[in-house]
Amino acid sequence: MKKATCIVLISFLFTTALFAQSAQTPVMINGALRVVDGKIVNKNGAAPQLRGISFSWSLWQGRKYYNPAVVNWLASDFKIAIIRASMGVQPDHGYLQEPALQTQLIVNVVDQAIKDGIYVLIDWHDHHSDQHLPESKAFFTQMAKKYTGVPNVIYEIWNEPAAIGWDTVKNYATEIITEIRKYDADNLIVVGSPHWDQNVDVAAADPITGFKNIAYSFHFYASDRNHQEKLRAKADFAIKKGLPLIVTEWGVGEANGNGKFLQEENKTWLQWLEDNKLSWVNWNITDKNETTALLLPGAANNGGWTDEQLSPAGLYIREKLKTLNK
Repeated sequence: MKKATCIVLISFLFTTALFAQSAQTPVMINGALRVVDGKIVNKNGAAPQLRGISFSWSLWQGRKYYNPAVVNWLASDFKIAIIRASMGVQPDHGYLQEPALQTQLIVNVVDQAIKDGIYVLIDWHDHHSDQHLPESKAFFTQMAKKYTGVPNVIYEIWNEPAAIGWDTVKNYATEIITEIRKYDADNLIVVGSPHWDQNVDVAAADPITGFKNIAYSFHFYASDRNHQEKLRAKADFAIKKGLPLIVTEWGVGEANGNGKFLQEENKTWLQWLEDNKLSWVNWNITDKNETTALLLPGAANNGGWTDEQLSPAGLYIREKLKTLNK
């Protein structure tokens, strides 16, 4: 082989290898997630810091974004590693009233996330899940049968328990975990905690036992005056106790989804997430006129958003994702 031809071939092979490496998806890189020694780890035993975005409730104006084009745009443009499909349960037109429609919306998102090689949280988005145990069992049985062994899929079985006791949450979780494990023995399951996923310290003092690959959700709103040092201390306690945490919802504003967007408080929270290597999902994909909405009113239903269609929160989160998920 001539020297010039050899150099061209080597260059081609090197370029091809680089492209293949850069084209690897988050799921190709990390594989099936597990819980080991109080941490969520990847196929190599390392903690993958997955960062992404949550859809809004699959109701109201957020519903229109539950389509494959939006998932694909978030994966390719925002560079998300994980997405959350937040299925509304109790409000009008939620799962209790329209189970077939709501299930299909979730399947649309999950199937595209699998194609794009990103992780996806199947979120039972309910504040009163203990009142809807039969319906929750039916839904997660359907999901576990359909997606058993698919490494992309994570089951989030209770979005945000309200101000109720941990025993109620724990008993509900045990029932749903048992149901899922009949069909899916390994995929990660995420459990909530009282007071809108803030009392992870209570869960850490009395965690669920007898099952593998169980993690716990932790939620905060970065600009809320009640979500600062004391709330981080609860999570710090849980982490020290060996409770595996994943932040399945946080917003740049206040707990009601609106209010101030304080840069310094957001910076503090993001640094805390990085320091603890916690995976996180930001709230939320909707064009509602409020602080935590990532889109401005009228943003296209199928992605392809320009900077002019992103809210201040959307511009901020997109830049963070593209920088941190390199």
